[in-house]
Amino acid sequence: MALILLVEDNEMNRDMLKRRLVKRGFDVEVAVDGPAGLAAAQSGRFDLVLMDMSLPGLTGWEATAQLKANPEHAKVPVIALTAHAMESDRQQALDAGCDEYETKPVELKRLLDKINRLLGDQAVSE
Repeated sequence: MALILLVEDNEMNRDMLKRRLVKRGFDVEVAVDGPAGLAAAQSGRFDLVLMDMSLPGLTGWEATAQLKANPEHAKVPVIALTAHAMESDRQQALDAGCDEYETKPVELKRLLDKINRLLGDQAVSE
């Protein structure tokens, strides 16, 4: 079973998304700000990271860039979660090292497709 790190500062978004992912067979742990998310991601335990871009303490862009700059963690897939929906926002997330980009409010089917594609053999069926 894949272990996902959800880095999200909004409690309602965090709880809703965690419940929906757990219901579909994922193990999910959460971090509530950028520094905690980066520290957790650097533990090397996670198969995938869902990273909010607008985080306190350290933005998702900064946390992702720092994570991906370390060769030990560069291969961990990161999906940006953001309300910023402009193409330039998507490009900024990809430039920071995110492997995918999902706008809020999250469309679960589309997010699951991205998660399953990035996880490959570790993906779960819907």
